[in-house]
Amino acid sequence: MSDLLKDKSQRREKRAGKLPSEGNHGVRGKETTGKTKDSISTVSYMDELAHHDDNPRMAVTTENTYQMGPYKRIPIPAVTDILKDVLTSYLQEEEYEGEWSQKMTKTISEVIRARVKDLMIPRYKIVVLVHIGQLTGQSMQISSRCLWDAANDTFASYSFKNSSLFGVATVYAVYFE
Repeated sequence: MSDLLKDKSQRREKRAGKLPSEGNHGVRGKETTGKTKDSISTVSYMDELAHHDDNPRMAVTTENTYQMGPYKRIPIPAVTDILKDVLTSYLQEEEYEGEWSQKMTKTISEVIRARVKDLMIPRYKIVVLVHIGQLTGQSMQISSRCLWDAANDTFASYSFKNSSLFGVATVYAVYFE
C-alpha cells in the first residue's frame, strides 16, 4: 500500500513540475550572480517523435499578445498598383482560350499574393481571387460573402479589359487576431 502512495505522490509532483519525467531531459543553466534561479529546459517524448515525422515543418507556437487591432494597415493604393501592374503585364497582348485562362488565373493569383506578402504587413491573411473571361458582349456580376470586421479588414480590386478578354482581381486582407 505504501508503494501505491509513493507512486501517486510522484505523479502529483511530475504534474506540478517538481520532478522531470522519464521522457524529459533536464538541463540546468549557469548561475551568473546568484540572484537568478536555475532554468530547466525540457523536451517531451512527443516532440522527439514529431522530429522524425515525415512532415519536415515544425509547429510554431507563439505567446498571446492580446493585440486587438493592427499596428500597421494594408496600404490599399499600393495593393491596387500591384493588381494593375500584374494584370496589365500578363493579359495585355493575350487572346482568350479556355484552358489557358485556367492556368493563367492560378499564375496571376500566386504572383499577386507573393507581391502583397512582400509588403510585410503583419497579422493579415491574404485571399486573392482572379477571374478571366471572354469578351463577347455579355454582362457579368461577381459577388462574394464572408464574415467581415469593418474596422480592420479591407479589400482592393482592379478590372482589366482588352479586345478579347477581361480580367478581374480582388485581394481581401483579413486581420488575424
